[in-house]
Amino acid sequence: MPVGRIRPATRGESVRTRAIVTATTLAASAALAAPVAAQAAAEPQPVTPALAASRATSAIGSNAAAFAAGASDTFAQRGVLVEKNGASHVHLNRTYQGLPVIGGDVIAHMSGSGALSAVTKTQLAPITMTTSPTLTAAKAVKAAARALGGKAIAGAPTTLAVDALPATPVLVWRTLVTVPDPEGGDGVTHVLVDAHSGKVVDKWAEVQTVEGTGTGHNVGAVELDTTKSGSTYQLKDPERGNNYTVDMNNRRFGPGTLFTDADNVWGTGQLNNRQTVAVDAQYSVAETWDYYLEKFGRQGIAGDGKGSFNKVHYGNRYNNAGWSDTCFCMIYGDGDGTNYGPFASLDVGGHEMTHGVTSRTAGLVYSGESGGINESMSDVFGTLVEFHSNNSEDVADYLIGEEIALDHTPLRYMDDPSKDGDSASCWSSTVGNLNVHYSSGVGNHAFFLLAVGSGAHTINGVQYNSPTCNNSTVTGIGNDKAGAIFYKALTTYMTSGTNYAGARTATLNAARDLYGAGSTEYNATAAAWSAVSVA
Repeated sequence: MPVGRIRPATRGESVRTRAIVTATTLAASAALAAPVAAQAAAEPQPVTPALAASRATSAIGSNAAAFAAGASDTFAQRGVLVEKNGASHVHLNRTYQGLPVIGGDVIAHMSGSGALSAVTKTQLAPITMTTSPTLTAAKAVKAAARALGGKAIAGAPTTLAVDALPATPVLVWRTLVTVPDPEGGDGVTHVLVDAHSGKVVDKWAEVQTVEGTGTGHNVGAVELDTTKSGSTYQLKDPERGNNYTVDMNNRRFGPGTLFTDADNVWGTGQLNNRQTVAVDAQYSVAETWDYYLEKFGRQGIAGDGKGSFNKVHYGNRYNNAGWSDTCFCMIYGDGDGTNYGPFASLDVGGHEMTHGVTSRTAGLVYSGESGGINESMSDVFGTLVEFHSNNSEDVADYLIGEEIALDHTPLRYMDDPSKDGDSASCWSSTVGNLNVHYSSGVGNHAFFLLAVGSGAHTINGVQYNSPTCNNSTVTGIGNDKAGAIFYKALTTYMTSGTNYAGARTATLNAARDLYGAGSTEYNATAAAWSAVSVA
C-alpha cells in the first residue's frame, strides 16, 4: 500500500464505487466442528498463530462459498491475531491463477476449538476471467503516464493483477509513474491500467499524508532515548526498534543524513537550528509507539518490534507530511513559511505512523470510501496519541494539524468536519467521489460522537458543538473505549475494500467482542454511525 497526505493533493483523484464489505456468519455444522472438537477434547493444545493459520486455510475447502473462493484461487497468510480465549482472526491474501487480487483479501474468524465462525470479505463472488492481457506492459505504462500527464519511472515494476474492487473484476497492469506535485513532493503514483483497453482503472499516491533531551518547535522540552556511538550521540531510539531521524537537507531524494550530536542535547525550539524539527518528529514517533504498545500491546508499525525512520527538512518549502510504504518511513516538509510552518507535530506523527499500521493490517485501498476510512483512522489515532502524550506545549484536542498553519487554523475538525468547507460530516452516496481527506470526515465525525458525544462540550479549553445528521442525541463512551473499538475493527474486521457500511459492521463486531452485544458501548457505536447517516 502507499501512503496518504495529511493535506489533500490539489490535482484530481479517481472515483470508484466500492463493494460492501460483508461479514458472513457461519453456523458451525456438525461435519465441520465435530472432528476438531473431538481432537481438542482428546489432545488440548494452545492456539498458536501457526495453528490458527492452518485451521483457516483448511476451512476454505469446506466453505468455499463463504470465502467467495473458486478453483483457481489460492490463499496465503497475511497476519494472525489470537485472542486470550483461543479464538483467532486470520487475514489471508488471495491470488487468482497466480495473480494477486486487489480487494480479494479475507479474514477468517475461528473459534477456540477451530471452527469457522465468520468470514469478512469485500469480494462477493468467485472470479472467472482470462489472465492473458491484450495490452503489453510497455503500452500500459505509456497509457498511465499519458492519462496522468506524468512520466514513467525507469526500472519500476509493472505487474499483472486482478482488481476485484469494481463490481466486475478487471485484469490490470499495476505500475508506477511520476506526476506533477504542487506541494513539491516526488509525485510517485500507483496506477492500475486495464490490461485490455488501456484505461486507467484506479490510482493513488505513493505518499499517504496528513507528519537525551531536546526542545522541539511544537512539542517543547522533552526527553529522548538516543544511541551513543563512539564520542557522539545518534538520534536513534534503541528502546523503540531503533527509530531514527535523518536530515534531507531540503532534498526529496537520497538517504539523508542521520542526526548526531556531541552533548545529547537536541534542538533549541528555534527553526534556525536544524535539530529542532528533528526533535518534534523523533518525539512524535516515540509517543505513537508507546500509545500502541500500552493500549494494544502492539510493538511498532508492523507489530514486529522493528522501527521506522523520519525524513525531516524534506523538499523545498514542502507543505505536507507523509508515510511511505516503500521506505517504511515518515516524511516532513518545512512548510512554505507563509501559510504553514514545519509539519512535524504530535497528531501529524501519529497520523502518519497509523497509515503504516493500516497498511500492515486492513490494507485499506487509498481511494473511494476505503481511502476516506484510511485517512479517518489516521486522524483518529493521531488524535488519541495527542491525548495519550498529554504534552503541555501541544495540548490535546479534536482538531487535526492545528499546530501546522501559522494562524493555527486546523486542517480538519472532528466534531463537525464540514466546518472546513470541504469535508463531509454525513454519509451520502456521493461521499466516495470526494478527495479522501474530505470523505474521511464521516469516520472522524462518527468517532467524535462515539468518544465525546453530540452537542456542546469544552475540553482542554477548546469548545466543540457536534451535530447529528438524524437529529439524534449521542452519549460518548470516552477515548479509551472508542479507540479500542476502532483499533480492533481496523486490525480484525476490515479488509482492503471496506466502505462505510462495512466500517459500521466492523466496529459493531469489535464492540460486541470487547463489551458484549447490546452493551452500552455496542449501542453507542450503532448510534454514532446512525448519527452520521451510515446504516
